[in-house]
Amino acid sequence: MKIFVVNCGSSSIKYQLINMEDESVIAKGLVERIGIEGSCLTHRPAGKDKVVLPSVIPDHVDGIKKVLAALVDPNYGVIKSMDEIDAVGHRVVHGGEIFDKSVLITEEVLKKIEGLSDMAPLHQPPNVAGIRACQKLMPNTPQVGVFDTAFHQTMPPVAYMFGVKYDEYKKYGIRKYGFHGTSHRYVSEYAAKLLGKPVEESRIITCHLGNGSSITAVKGGKSVDTSMGFTPLDGVLMGTRCGSIDPAIVPILMQKLNLDAAGMDKYMNKECGVLGISGVSSDFRDLESAAAEGNKRAQLALDMFCYQVKRYIGAYAAAMGGVDAIVFTAGVGENDIGTRAKVCSGLEFLGVELDPERNNVRGKVTEISKADSKVKVYLIPTNEELVIARDTNMLCGK
Repeated sequence: MKIFVVNCGSSSIKYQLINMEDESVIAKGLVERIGIEGSCLTHRPAGKDKVVLPSVIPDHVDGIKKVLAALVDPNYGVIKSMDEIDAVGHRVVHGGEIFDKSVLITEEVLKKIEGLSDMAPLHQPPNVAGIRACQKLMPNTPQVGVFDTAFHQTMPPVAYMFGVKYDEYKKYGIRKYGFHGTSHRYVSEYAAKLLGKPVEESRIITCHLGNGSSITAVKGGKSVDTSMGFTPLDGVLMGTRCGSIDPAIVPILMQKLNLDAAGMDKYMNKECGVLGISGVSSDFRDLESAAAEGNKRAQLALDMFCYQVKRYIGAYAAAMGGVDAIVFTAGVGENDIGTRAKVCSGLEFLGVELDPERNNVRGKVTEISKADSKVKVYLIPTNEELVIARDTNMLCGK
C-alpha cells in the first residue's frame, strides 16, 4: 500500500507519500504561505533533486491539488496516477474525549472533529480543511484521522482533572488532554525495544523538545501523565509560549497591559517563553550564541527551560515509582547537545549517568548514557508521519 500522509497548518501543508511494504518515503514536501503572497510548493522526490514550484495557492484544496499534480508529474513525480494512492492519513490535533484511537473518517466523524475546534482554534480548522480537500479531490480514497491527543487518553482522572468545579469539566470538557501524542507514542515504543524488556514492565519519560515542548510519563506503554494541558500552552516554557503560570497572573496582566481576552491569548502564546525572557529569539540556536557572548537573559532563558524539563522528569519518575529510560526527541531534543547535558545534570540520584562523548551526536538513534547507567538515556528522532501511515495502513489495509 501507498499512504499519503497530510499535516495541514493554518497556511501550510506538510506531506509524505510512504510505501508501506518497506515503510520507505517515496516523496515528501511542503506547501507554504497558503492564501498569502509568495506561496509555493517544495517537492522532494526520493533519489531526485528537490523541486520548488512558486504559485498562487488560495486555499487548502488548491494546495492539495498541486501536491497531487507534483506526485504524478512525468518529470519529477513518483507515481503514474492517483489510483496508486491507497489511503490518506491526516494529522488531527484535537480528539477531545471522543477519540482515543485513530479512526476512518466519515461525515459523522468529521462533524465531531469540527465540533472540537473551540479547543484548538488555530489547528483544528486547517486540519478539517485538509480532510475536506482530500475528500473532494479523492472521493473514493479512504481517509483516516490520527489524533495528537489520543495517546494521552489513557491518563487516569487524578492526572487529567483540574481543580475547577466538576460541573465545568462535564459541561465544557475542561481537563488535561496533552499533545504531541504521535511523537511520544513512537519514541516510547522504540525505547521499549531498545531496553529489551516487555513494554508492560517499562517506565519511560519522553521529552519532545522543540519550539513547542512536552514531557510524558509512559508506564507499561501507556501515557499516564503529560505536561501540556487543556491546550498546548501548558507545561514548560517554550519558544514563544509561557507554559504553566499562576492563573491569577492573567487578569492582573490584562488590567496592567490593557488587553482583552484575545490580546492576552496572543501575549501568552506568541510573546512569552524563551523569546520573552531573552528578548533575543525563540530559536534555541540563537539563544546559545547570545549566551556564549555573555547575554545573561539568553542564558537565563536556557537555564529556565532546562530546569523546568528536569523538574517534570523528577515528578514523573515519582509518579511511576521509578524510571527505566529517558528519551530526547524533536528539534531541540535531537540536536541540542548542551540542553540534553544540562537537563540530565543533577539526575544522578535517579541513576542517570550521561556519557559526554556519546552525547556528542545529533539526529540519530543513540544511547547517550554510560554503559553502567541504571537509567538509560536515548536520543531517538521522532517520526510522526510513520505513526500516521501505520495507523492508516492498519485501518485500510488490503
